[in-house]
Amino acid sequence: MNFKYIKNFTNFKKSNELQMKILLTGATGYIGKRLLPVLIENGHNVVCCVRDKSRFSYDENFESKIRVVEVDFLNPDTLNNIPKDIDAGYYLIHSMTSNSKDFEKYEEMSAVNFRNYINTTDSKQIIYLSGIVNESTLSKHLSSRKNVEDILSKGKYNFTTLRAGIIIGSGSASFEIIRDLVEKLPVMITPKWLLTKSQPIAIRDVISFLFKTLLNEKTYNNSFDIGGPDILTYKEMLLKFAKIRKLKRKIIILPVLTPRLSSYWLYFVTSVSYSLAVNLVNSMKIEVICKDNKLKELLNITPLTYEQAIESAFQKIEEHHIISSWKDSLISGRISYNLSNHIRVPENGCFKDKRQTEIQDAEEVLSRIWHIGGETGWYYANFLWGIRGFVDKLFGGVGLRRGRTSPDLLNNGDTLDYWRVLLADKKNMRLLLFAEMKLPGEAWLEFRIEKNKPSDKSRSDAGASEQESYKLYQTATFRPKGLLGRLYWYSVLPFHFFVFSGMLRKISGH
Repeated sequence: MNFKYIKNFTNFKKSNELQMKILLTGATGYIGKRLLPVLIENGHNVVCCVRDKSRFSYDENFESKIRVVEVDFLNPDTLNNIPKDIDAGYYLIHSMTSNSKDFEKYEEMSAVNFRNYINTTDSKQIIYLSGIVNESTLSKHLSSRKNVEDILSKGKYNFTTLRAGIIIGSGSASFEIIRDLVEKLPVMITPKWLLTKSQPIAIRDVISFLFKTLLNEKTYNNSFDIGGPDILTYKEMLLKFAKIRKLKRKIIILPVLTPRLSSYWLYFVTSVSYSLAVNLVNSMKIEVICKDNKLKELLNITPLTYEQAIESAFQKIEEHHIISSWKDSLISGRISYNLSNHIRVPENGCFKDKRQTEIQDAEEVLSRIWHIGGETGWYYANFLWGIRGFVDKLFGGVGLRRGRTSPDLLNNGDTLDYWRVLLADKKNMRLLLFAEMKLPGEAWLEFRIEKNKPSDKSRSDAGASEQESYKLYQTATFRPKGLLGRLYWYSVLPFHFFVFSGMLRKISGH
């Protein structure tokens, strides 16, 4: 847990002196992960709603303040896991990146189920983070959020909506897209929606608004637009970003680029999925500018400028203090359901590449394993991993651009290039990954270190000491789907021999 991040909020610590029980939905999401430590540090007990407990990790110092419940808001029966004696709650559930064409229907069902259950609890207030609504004709994404807002507003509790536009912060989708475009393209041929105006807001300020709204009676049964002080076009945002990074960039706007071409442009240049790119393009054609309200004055918040938000994001990146990233969302890859469905590696009907080697320094080897991927790479034949990522992107996969959120920390559910972390158990020296690349089947990659058993000779030699030794196991498992899957395995088998043997040598230090 990032304690340095929490210190940013000491200026309004104990704004509510009473200890409250707060419901936090979307606790594994980009916003939820950042709001959670602030709530706890301010004395509240937090009930965290997650679809899969295996994805949820938190600082053990906060264990007494957190209760984790598994809830699927599309299944009303699971909502009974939420305690009745909550004082207030946050609704932070969105499906913008969903691959489903029916995401609007699912968002509506989730909101109705949530409202109906919360009506039976003691909750005094529900706070919802939505999107700014400026026009009568909205994108599917913004229209769905407005519909959710209307549904939740009909509950028996006090309801507060905070409407935000572009959120700028380390790991946010908007920040990472702007970063990809500016740092990769000296010259950009862009669509005309880059002239659309928006009012970006720093993630720090979003968390401030969310926290200070909590059980504040002056915010009950009302909606507020929240944004920073700057109103900018997307072109201006890109150029200001480039200036901060000391990069010269030229942007040429062509009105002939259709929404479909614009979506492909974002998909191939940035780390977003195609479904997210489509939703972003549809939303970016609509101006998102805050309506004037007095919430900043009411809550005593002075939002950061766009430049300050960018600089703050890079400070967190340089300090390795990225608390959450949009890339770690399950729907940024292939898995759209529980990780636990994949954590048991199958044996029957699978092809396996098993390798093992003796090692002496288990801690050093474990450290190499925990640094794998991202900027570190895969230790051997990185150019082949890069080619595989490029091919995956061509076929609509995630490619290698997601990288990893932290250079040295891994948690269950994190992204790791085109893999998903199923299990990161450093204590038991095991890392299990699941492939999210496009494949005619399913693939797992496992690293495991085990201590060698004492030899018979060492047991018989009383008083003799023997240096502890360990063995590193590296196993790639592929469960093919039909004939195509089998042909795929045999076609890449020569590369596996070259890549996996070299990777094992590098990781083990041999």
